[in-house]
Amino acid sequence: MPELSEEHSPSPAGNAPASPHTLVRLSADGVRPGGVDALFQAVSSAVSDVPALLALARDAGKEWPRPGEGNTGLLWELLATMAAIDVAAARVFEPHLDALAILAQAGHDPAHATGTWGVFAAEGQGFRLKAEAKGSSVLLTGSKPWCSLAPLLDHAVVTAHTDDGGRAAFAVDLRHAGVTCGEPAWVARGLREIPSGPVRFDRVPAEPLQGTNWYFSRPGFAWGGMGVAACWLGGAVGIARDYRDSLHAGILSGREPDQIALASLGELDRILTSTLQYLAGTAERIDRRERDSLEQGTAGQGTAGQASAWSDALRVRGTCAAAVERVLSVVGSNRGPAPLAFDEKYAKRTADLALYVRQHHGMRDDAQLGALALKGDAWW
Repeated sequence: MPELSEEHSPSPAGNAPASPHTLVRLSADGVRPGGVDALFQAVSSAVSDVPALLALARDAGKEWPRPGEGNTGLLWELLATMAAIDVAAARVFEPHLDALAILAQAGHDPAHATGTWGVFAAEGQGFRLKAEAKGSSVLLTGSKPWCSLAPLLDHAVVTAHTDDGGRAAFAVDLRHAGVTCGEPAWVARGLREIPSGPVRFDRVPAEPLQGTNWYFSRPGFAWGGMGVAACWLGGAVGIARDYRDSLHAGILSGREPDQIALASLGELDRILTSTLQYLAGTAERIDRRERDSLEQGTAGQGTAGQASAWSDALRVRGTCAAAVERVLSVVGSNRGPAPLAFDEKYAKRTADLALYVRQHHGMRDDAQLGALALKGDAWW
């Protein structure tokens, strides 16, 4: 194959910069929810206005697909697009949608889930939430850490320790008098509008969602983790678009990008395209696996297939996290300190994403994946 000379290479200028609402393409199929362009425009206008974003998330939850139901790639595409607009906005949407998916997987109709929802499943030293059976009722007593936006939410899916030594998931009304939201010591420069603080529960009625350890053993637990990774990747797409737009702006002012700038953009394209394709392929496998399970009468069950679902999640999260880290490094080193100091949108996006991706556990997750690979749960 002959080499492309500069004379025959595509112009670096290319087309005009993409709209900030351009979809981060994952799903070639599937009907996108009506009004999605208007929704993304509304999100762009509501950046940092958390009550407004929660209202938009509540409406989106009525129409957006759920994982494992045939349109997983479309869900992740919409989440990634949201994060490409604003990382913190995706951080508002993702837990609400995840909570509705959990309710559906537990056999509840999400259409009956009113208000806004969160998912509080973290554990921490000095925090313990206990589920106490009182006749036919369950009461929650104790505390949970890392309860993002709790004072602004109506309900949450909460995990608590049970009498049999496990943990179970419960649907909880956060407006109950026994719920006290602590003041978060939130000093983060990223995700500043998404504080995560402690919540205290004092004999708060809770509705069980399936049995002990169901929350962690269901395939949906892995799917939710991959939905978060789709948000990370969408944030990286937003940063890469910022970089591409800065090259366009330079061209318009008479500064052509040099070889280093173009090589960096090429590396970003290579990383993001391959990672998006991998995420799309994983979504297709999830939906195909669930279709096959549905035909066999085992859909959504935490059977032997759960190990593969979790290994998929570990691969996806690790691959997306690595892509994010590389995008942050490449763009940061090319753009230098000026946009971090004077470009509000870029500086916010960078700080938000750098904090959000720290939810990945790095080598500890790789160690889990290695243990699964050692047992034969690997493609190779």
